[in-house]
Amino acid sequence: MAKGNGLKYSIDLSFEEIKLPPFQEILILGKNSQHGKIGISKSFDMLVPNGFELVEVGHPLVEAVFVNKRILSKMPKEKIIDILDDKVFPFVSEGELLKVDFRVTISYSNIEQEF
Repeated sequence: MAKGNGLKYSIDLSFEEIKLPPFQEILILGKNSQHGKIGISKSFDMLVPNGFELVEVGHPLVEAVFVNKRILSKMPKEKIIDILDDKVFPFVSEGELLKVDFRVTISYSNIEQEF
């Protein structure tokens, strides 16, 4: 382009650090996903060895759920799947990968001890 033709550029730029895998708590794998549970399992084994547990579910929309093992140290997987089945699975589309933010807070109340 020739000089002086009035050409200007306007650029907006932003960036942020990402972590791998790009989710931290739970990943839901919809039925007939192109990624497949075996492929995702192998990817996780390379990125975060022994970091996630594969939970196969018998749901018409969901093939499997990958749960961070830190969460499993706080809650039984059956309870996690029950919550997801009630609150999240109805919204999963066929072939979809769904990231779920699932934070567990543990609290106690009215603790009594004798000294």
